[in-house]
Amino acid sequence: RAAVRHHQPDWVLNGGAYTAVDRAESEPELALAVNGGAPRAFAEALLATGGRLLQVSTDFVFNGQQGSPYRPEQPRDPLGSYGRSKAAGEGAVEEVLGSSGRGLILRTSWVMGPVGKNFALTMLRLHRQKPEIGVVVDQVGCPTSTHTLAAACWRSMAASATQVALPAVLHWSDAGAASWYDVAMAVGELAQELGLLPQPARVNPLTTAEYPLPAPRPSYSLLDCSSSRRALELEPTHWRQALRQLLEAVAPTAAGS
Repeated sequence: RAAVRHHQPDWVLNGGAYTAVDRAESEPELALAVNGGAPRAFAEALLATGGRLLQVSTDFVFNGQQGSPYRPEQPRDPLGSYGRSKAAGEGAVEEVLGSSGRGLILRTSWVMGPVGKNFALTMLRLHRQKPEIGVVVDQVGCPTSTHTLAAACWRSMAASATQVALPAVLHWSDAGAASWYDVAMAVGELAQELGLLPQPARVNPLTTAEYPLPAPRPSYSLLDCSSSRRALELEPTHWRQALRQLLEAVAPTAAGS
């Protein structure tokens, strides 16, 4: 709130989040404070100053049981503490800024980039360190490159400057569908092509039951991005091409770390 009052921004892009999905099961209050409380604080401060909020959210607000891509207008039904905390953040933005039209929610999925901690870089490291790795095959969604997500975020904010009306909730991921196993295989194949690996590890498919984790995860969380892509006038990049671009941006030192 203090930052909004001090800077008087036209936009706040809230990309900050508690994203430790499994740890959230034992730290639900902290996850809710970060993922639910912070968006509410931003929204309330911006309501007073006249700015707008772009809240980045997640496919984990859905339960994954319908077996077809989720549309932006579908009701939320999260499974675990992380999903519930992100759903609370969405609800706060809608409650505080909904009537003013100054709150925008952009859901995305499986975000990966050339820096930081994410699945693609973890798989790259494991391909280098291990002869075999096991990866879950029965959870389906779509990776999203930080590069393409950034483009969607900036296009969303720029639309207000040109008086283009956007839906209150947008979906953005790269094109296609994949399991975690598919992505792990692709990381190994592409990294070898790009000279980041001498040889990929063998990837063994595991079921969710064979790889139990503290937090429940949606088995099918693919987002229907068609209406959002039309609204933003952005062409999608297939997730495998986006993954190639991600790996091309990985510095050799990072690839070996």
